[in-house]
Amino acid sequence: MQTLIRYRNTSWLHLIILAISLSWITTPVYAESADSNPLYHLVPRWLTLLILAVALVWMIQPAHGESPAPDGHEQEEVHSEEGHIPLTPEQIKHAGFAIDRVGPASIRETLPLYGQIVPNAEREHTVSARFPGVIRKVTKQVGDSVKQGETLATVESNESLKSYAVVASLTGIVAERNANVGEQTGDREMFVIGDYSTVWVDVAVFPGDLSKVRVGKGVLIANNDASVRGEGRIIAISPTGSRANQTTTARVLLDNPARQWVPGHFVSAEVVLSETAVPIAIREEAVQIMGDETVVFVASDEGFEARPVTLGRSDGQLREVLTGLEAGEEYVTANSFILKSELGKEDAEHGH
Repeated sequence: MQTLIRYRNTSWLHLIILAISLSWITTPVYAESADSNPLYHLVPRWLTLLILAVALVWMIQPAHGESPAPDGHEQEEVHSEEGHIPLTPEQIKHAGFAIDRVGPASIRETLPLYGQIVPNAEREHTVSARFPGVIRKVTKQVGDSVKQGETLATVESNESLKSYAVVASLTGIVAERNANVGEQTGDREMFVIGDYSTVWVDVAVFPGDLSKVRVGKGVLIANNDASVRGEGRIIAISPTGSRANQTTTARVLLDNPARQWVPGHFVSAEVVLSETAVPIAIREEAVQIMGDETVVFVASDEGFEARPVTLGRSDGQLREVLTGLEAGEEYVTANSFILKSELGKEDAEHGH
């Protein structure tokens, strides 16, 4: 815009000089008659005055679509909004931003390990026939939910030839079925019923870390892509180690009301060794790197501002903030990289 203004002023300066020149040329010299100068009749004096007037009006008025220069107060307001990204509530929702509030938290020192989800053996029962006989009816399939006392199959006794019901011994899910109509029951396990509202996590602990692990310590559990997280406690440590890999098993009890932890799946585990309270902390996912600065996008009335911060300790989920943020401020957690990309585009455009 400044280039356009300079170009406009220069152009009209040329017109002014031309108008003055024409006025000088066409004006009769002292004691000279107007008839002796032929340009006097071709370029009347009123035309040169008109050109001068138009040029002056054009220079003092703003260009089309250009606002007058802001005064001191307006200049401060414009400057205060610089570096902010204004977004409507609809845009914020569409981008999937999550907003959190800066505040105190506990930073955990953890020991990373690996483990596997296994059934809670105390909540898994096998069901067999009380008396040998022929299976006459099967009412449940693998995956069916059952209640304690509910009929799973009907068996005709070989001795009495009377039929009796084989029932579930606990409320849970049919995990295995080894019974078909017409077969002899024998002494085999007909069903396996599991209550998977809790599961165990068998964590492998290497000899160098065994002294750090104790019964009762908290353990953070995450699946392979960290989309599912949970927290349990160590309930037992095996008295013997594995000959194959020289590890010792620490068993973690984990709540599983939504059945999101599936027995047989591998998981990552972090044993909590200590916790330190810090006055100001944010979620790790909110941290972005822009050039040589570490920034967090802070929400304000003007929009989202990339605020430089100095960070401290981290436990992988929470990060201590030493400078740059105050308790109570709102900041972007999920998808903050979108704001980083948008601010980078604006900087590139201003660079040109």
